[in-house]
Amino acid sequence: MCTTAVSPPAEEEPLTALTVANPALRLLLVDDHTIVREGLKRVLDPPGSGWALTEAVTGFEALEILRAEDIDLALVDLSMPGMNGLELLRRIKTEFPDVRVLVLSMHAEEQYALRAFKAGADGYVTKDIAATELVRAVRRVASGGCYVTESLAEQVVRQLNGPGDAPLHTRLTDRELDVLQRIAAGHRLTEIGDELHLSVKTVSSHKTRIQEKLHVSNSAELVRYAFENRIADPLGSTAPPDRPA
Repeated sequence: MCTTAVSPPAEEEPLTALTVANPALRLLLVDDHTIVREGLKRVLDPPGSGWALTEAVTGFEALEILRAEDIDLALVDLSMPGMNGLELLRRIKTEFPDVRVLVLSMHAEEQYALRAFKAGADGYVTKDIAATELVRAVRRVASGGCYVTESLAEQVVRQLNGPGDAPLHTRLTDRELDVLQRIAAGHRLTEIGDELHLSVKTVSSHKTRIQEKLHVSNSAELVRYAFENRIADPLGSTAPPDRPA
């Protein structure tokens, strides 16, 4: 597992600096929103960069690409429909252990970074970072290092050194957190079962364990807890993925 290491201050580097270091770098961008992928391509693949960029809309599509092409680094979003980013991350590290993975997430809370690193991530950045920092993160991870922003690293270290009054939902497994977020997004148990390829009985069992761990007695309290603790945004998006034209 990658240990969390903060990137040291550095002078801003031109995007072409990455190409000089590794002109044959093959990147896989995994995000279900076209506008996000287009933005990433503008940052990571300026004219003349020579990088090879491949796009995937879903986790399943990403795995198909990885089985067919040689990829050096996958830039993975956590919030995707169907197979969420954490599940995709675990499968990449199991099937393609040499592929480096940088997680790009909307979640700035340390619990998500911790879960990502435990699943095998080599780096974790949030979508509000500057373009130059994203380039630095890709360069660090692609060269075999680890990356996490300084502010998030401090939160992660505090959590690792002693969670203390950590919220109840930190006790949830990744699957339970996924189910909780989908319930909070308004998905019925049958829908969640279809999305996660689980039986309704299994989803119901997850829901029961979640309620026990969060000390709530019904669905309304479960949803309220999710919103009050800023975990209502599902790891699996409620909207269908954008498809390339």
